[in-house]
Amino acid sequence: MHKAKKRFGQNFLVDERIVADIIGAIRPEPEDNMAEIGPGLGALTRPLLKRLNHLHVVEIDRDIIARLEHDYPQGNTESKLIIHAGDALEFDIATLPAPLRIVGNLPYNISSPLLFRFAAYAERIRDMHFMLQNEVVERMVAERSTPEYGRLSVMLQYRFNVEKLLDVPPESFRPTPKVNSAIVRMTPLPADEIQVRDEKLFAEIVSAAFGQRRKTLRNTLRNYLDESDFIQLGINAQLRAENLGGEEFARISIYLNGNSRV
Repeated sequence: MHKAKKRFGQNFLVDERIVADIIGAIRPEPEDNMAEIGPGLGALTRPLLKRLNHLHVVEIDRDIIARLEHDYPQGNTESKLIIHAGDALEFDIATLPAPLRIVGNLPYNISSPLLFRFAAYAERIRDMHFMLQNEVVERMVAERSTPEYGRLSVMLQYRFNVEKLLDVPPESFRPTPKVNSAIVRMTPLPADEIQVRDEKLFAEIVSAAFGQRRKTLRNTLRNYLDESDFIQLGINAQLRAENLGGEEFARISIYLNGNSRV
């Protein structure tokens, strides 16, 4: 029996009903290019392999890798599972065939960095289905001017259609976590709907605006915009970051880029 390791944030899904619901939401087809992040004890891996011709998995735990290699010998032309040993935060998604579908029960302690990393490959991705802490999912899908709305909301929603699919209670896992979980679907928006061209600047503006979220934009963006700039942009400087949508932040970054202000 594999013992969950805290340093990897391991909580293994054991609820077969939830597994069936997740597979039903993903709707895998044999020819899909799919990668699973953190296969763990195989709760999703096994049903996915029943439907797919091939499945890539990225796993950091050497003990789990050994189990996978025992069950699915590598180098065997008949093996449907391709194992990539290593840290998902360092794994190059571009080495996998596109369009790629990504699934996984993400370690909650590094979920946000993983989401941002995968977002950088959006043009190669068809969709992503993740198990995450419910609090994180609520932030991902939050609407502007709500308490949950923040940097994560803006940075993901400007590139993806984000949908919360189902809630997953703590008792669905072993060991049982102290938080509720949820399944989220992320589907990249068409390229012609992405206004941002300088993503580094866009991210910088969003980060600055939410860095002190109780302060007004006049204060948080004072190193980027003055009163005349806000007037030109048609944005009220008295608003806070949580009152702006991704389109306004995109407009600010495009304006700054065009005016060579940064």
